[in-house]
Amino acid sequence: MEKKFSAAIAGACMLLAAVTVTAAAHADPAPAIKPGPADAQFKAIYTQEWKWRISQKQEEEEDDDNGVSASLPRIDAATQAKRLAYWQAVMKKLDGISQDKLSAPERINYQVYKTQIAALIAGQVFREYEKPLNADSAFWSNMASGARKPLTNEKQFHDYLKQLAETPRYFNEEMDNMRAGLARGFTPPKVTLIGRDASITSVTDAKTPQDTVFYLPFKTMPATMPAAQQEALRAEGVKAIQAYVLPAYAKLLKFMREEYVPKAREALAAESLPDGKAYYQSKIVEFTTTTMSADQIHKIGLSEMAKIRAEMHDVIKQTGFEGDLPAFLQFLRTDARFYAKTPEELLMRSAWVAKKFDAKVGQYFGYLPRRRFAVIPVPDDQAPFYTSGRGGPGVYLVNTYNLPARALYSMPALTLHESAPGHAFQMPVAMEQKGRPPFRNAYISAYGEGWALYSERLGVEMGMYETPYEVFGMLSYQAWRASRLVVDTGIHSKGWTRKQAQDYLHDNTALSDHEIETEVDRYISWPGQALSYYLGEMSIINARKKAEAALGAKFDVRAFHDTVLQLGSVPLPVLEARIDLFIAEGGKSPYPNQD
Repeated sequence: MEKKFSAAIAGACMLLAAVTVTAAAHADPAPAIKPGPADAQFKAIYTQEWKWRISQKQEEEEDDDNGVSASLPRIDAATQAKRLAYWQAVMKKLDGISQDKLSAPERINYQVYKTQIAALIAGQVFREYEKPLNADSAFWSNMASGARKPLTNEKQFHDYLKQLAETPRYFNEEMDNMRAGLARGFTPPKVTLIGRDASITSVTDAKTPQDTVFYLPFKTMPATMPAAQQEALRAEGVKAIQAYVLPAYAKLLKFMREEYVPKAREALAAESLPDGKAYYQSKIVEFTTTTMSADQIHKIGLSEMAKIRAEMHDVIKQTGFEGDLPAFLQFLRTDARFYAKTPEELLMRSAWVAKKFDAKVGQYFGYLPRRRFAVIPVPDDQAPFYTSGRGGPGVYLVNTYNLPARALYSMPALTLHESAPGHAFQMPVAMEQKGRPPFRNAYISAYGEGWALYSERLGVEMGMYETPYEVFGMLSYQAWRASRLVVDTGIHSKGWTRKQAQDYLHDNTALSDHEIETEVDRYISWPGQALSYYLGEMSIINARKKAEAALGAKFDVRAFHDTVLQLGSVPLPVLEARIDLFIAEGGKSPYPNQD
């Protein structure tokens, strides 16, 4: 049985690698092919699978930002086995399609989709559903985040009430899966779970149901709804939270404190997990969309860190500071001038950077997304273990917890990454493209994080950094992401300790000790994800350099950026091939009326 299981895992890793290699092999510009039977065959496969995926609640409905499901997903072991069989059958169908017979748009769709299905299969084969939490997030905090979405009509409120009633069943299934993972040593490392029950106690310690996050939708109800109806729904909300949510959270808290955390594994490395080497390699392929080994990535990280340190020394000279890099980092971490006094000051500084970008955007982008974004603080129950910021369609979350850990000189780089032209800009651009199948809106980390990190570098060119300290903040963030190549592979493949990883970030970035601790725990509990940022940025930078060299005076940075963003989230080989086509076409914009 063990041999069969290992063979299945090895097969999944080979499949992921093969998909990436195939994408690279077929990514060169090809003669135009009109839509034909192959297109129709492929569309039928992904249309049917996507509808099924929605029914399984593995994805949200397209354009369903504020809706709410009337139920929570089924996640028991039998359901998971059926999902594996379904996706394996889909892959078999995909293997029967010749990419060379697909039209150009569908060929890109095929490369994206097949990579996506391969990652879904690998997740099922490795039974990642048995580890539904990490140091950054967990199934219960994700559910709580959903409760913060405003509801706009009576149906949504009734659907929300039905969802709350499903909490006990859903939590029980999650805990059953976690017990199965516990039995085979497939858990996050224990050290990354310490204190993470705070996001559970924020619910269990509430004095009344009205004090929980799950009551938030009932606090601001549509003004058009009659008062009596509002009162009735509020009463039902209190009853549902009291009867279903609070007992489920209490049971979860007991499980975490008495059963799960005490027995979680002590080892840090992903390679120490069952079939760990194959598992970690599968995460590398998933998050980087390359077939590089851990050793190759580690060496790239060391090389890039050396380059960034040289840049840092040049900037330190510009500040007039007399001392070495460690002394300068200590100065940045301790001087009060670099830190906000209030959460409002941090939020306002972030908003100011975002508005400064608006004054520059027309010089660097032709197509602008219609979707705006708000700047809001990270919720209190998540903030202590949350990253410094996070952005996406409609929102830029800024962590105002522990202000002495949130350097103002880093805010320009953070804001460019998370808001515009980073995540809150890139994602809406992709979603606004017409005629694209909904699976293309799925997030590919190497592309999305690579673009966001490229946005930080672009800030230099755009004149977004006003002082050498802000430039150094950008370089510190570049070092932060390059050091992840060293730290992630060090932890998961080379036997690094938690302290080794923390010391490496402390010695090479200006991150605060609090940020270093939360970040390292994130890398420990989320293998491979941290590798996507810098490798993605390198791919975009190299593609731009190639285009600039080939096109010379014909190179238009707006057309280049529009081409990258119009493509949407794709594996890096597909992006690189698209820029080859951009060069072959003379550097024209993907939006003809903006040439």
